[in-house]
Amino acid sequence: MKRRDFLKWQMQAALALTAGSLFSTTPGLASAPDLAVAKGQPGPAARAAVGLLGGMAAFVKPGQRVVIKPNMSFASDPDQALTTHPDLVKELAVLCYEAGAAEVLVLDHPLRSVDLCLQKTGIRDACRGLGKEIVFGLDSPSFFAEIEFPKGREMKKNLAMKEVLRADVLIAAPVAKSHGSAGVSLGLKGMMGLIWDRSSMHSRYNLDQSIVDLNTRLKAQLTVIDATRVLSTNGPAGPGRVLKMDTVIASADPVAADAYAVNAFEWWGRRLKPEQVKYLVLAHAQGLGRMDIDKLRVAEVVIDK
Repeated sequence: MKRRDFLKWQMQAALALTAGSLFSTTPGLASAPDLAVAKGQPGPAARAAVGLLGGMAAFVKPGQRVVIKPNMSFASDPDQALTTHPDLVKELAVLCYEAGAAEVLVLDHPLRSVDLCLQKTGIRDACRGLGKEIVFGLDSPSFFAEIEFPKGREMKKNLAMKEVLRADVLIAAPVAKSHGSAGVSLGLKGMMGLIWDRSSMHSRYNLDQSIVDLNTRLKAQLTVIDATRVLSTNGPAGPGRVLKMDTVIASADPVAADAYAVNAFEWWGRRLKPEQVKYLVLAHAQGLGRMDIDKLRVAEVVIDK
């Protein structure tokens, strides 16, 4: 993207926010950007980033069922950056309802006690004001059904959440954090929280390839990465070094969203390039998205606190 076009994106976004609402399509440009980056607090930044992509109506149609998949696998408060910020999750749910969604569910398969995870993360309480209960941790195989991964190269079968299989739209809402085995844990890897048998991806299969296999079937239509706090070291369980970045990254391309996050922040005390994360290289090669972020159109907006 040429510098003048990039600045044009920034100016239009700033004008739209000043006016109190985000444009549904960007004036003067043929289509929405490949990536949207908003700087600010979790809720407003999530709304702004999705707005830069054309708004939630570009992804959710009236009457559709939506599943939002945050990271709420650990019983920790948001400041530890192990889980997605509750304000971001709530704002995504609000946006889905505003777009006319008939049903919105916030789901994960927690690694710790479900009740403690939903309580400590603050996600359940944040979403309770939206009406009926929409936040659930699913920790019984009865909530899962066996599916096949026809395009899988390592993992051919697993049990996936029945509600995800019923959904019309899947939204990934991961927190940005490091990972001891995969290097980083972002949108693509976060899909592991939608299946029952995650351990086989570490023990039976090659982890990087099985992450890609998983996303050939359970691929998010929208990825919104919570990088308001980034767990730069000792992920996924921490404690580690937390970087306060006040950033939300959104894209319809899950590979591009992850690749941008890898490039934007420090990981394990150093800077990484997307091509240093093996599952991103494999996902790009298999056509799940693009990791050549220097060739993508990026829109940015900064929201005053």
